[in-house]
Amino acid sequence: MLISTTLIIIIITSIISFTAFGNHRILNDLIFYPPAIQRGQWYRFFSCGLIHADMGHLIFNMFTLYIFGEGRINTPAGPVYLGVEYKFIELFGKYGNLVYLGMYLLALGVCLLPTYAKNKDNYHYRSLGASGAVSAVVFASILFRPLMGMGLFFIPVYIAGFLFGIIYLVVSSIMDRKGGDHINHSAHIYGAVFGIGFTVLLCKIMGNYPVLRLFFDEIRNMSLTDLVQFG
Repeated sequence: MLISTTLIIIIITSIISFTAFGNHRILNDLIFYPPAIQRGQWYRFFSCGLIHADMGHLIFNMFTLYIFGEGRINTPAGPVYLGVEYKFIELFGKYGNLVYLGMYLLALGVCLLPTYAKNKDNYHYRSLGASGAVSAVVFASILFRPLMGMGLFFIPVYIAGFLFGIIYLVVSSIMDRKGGDHINHSAHIYGAVFGIGFTVLLCKIMGNYPVLRLFFDEIRNMSLTDLVQFG
């Protein structure tokens, strides 16, 4: 069995993050640092997604990526894959893995463009983590499965994915304006928006798959039990 693109990303990111935890030189060489980017180090838009602040940050991002990118569920008939990577393979055939990888890598850079514009002369600003790209995968998943139950870890109440996504974006926007918590909420927001735009555009260009129509059809036909679920 071939290893998935999602697992390859998780393995590479985990190895580099683990290495950077104990090596400040690697951390400084890879971190998103706008003044260094102005000096031509554009790779930092992408390399910062390979490092994380601590173990909790890494585990949260990679676990979320696995859930929504791989989406493996074991059933008596065998494993079922519900993740974005496998939906792309279903839609785009042999190019599915490349499309998925392309979305992830592009999201790493695109989600940081507003941050760069705002902080390009800020010598005190740094950012790291794959949260923007992971957000792109999560929101692509919501497009395909708007009624899937989503919620916070360890809280047995789940709401429909599309509603969770709306709340997530609203809260992230409020926290971004408020600031002061050392979290780049802007990257989360723009990563999510990129994931939606990329998926809609590629479905139109490569497969003529009506993802938006199906998305709204599911929402129109949902019941109250689809909106809120208890675990």
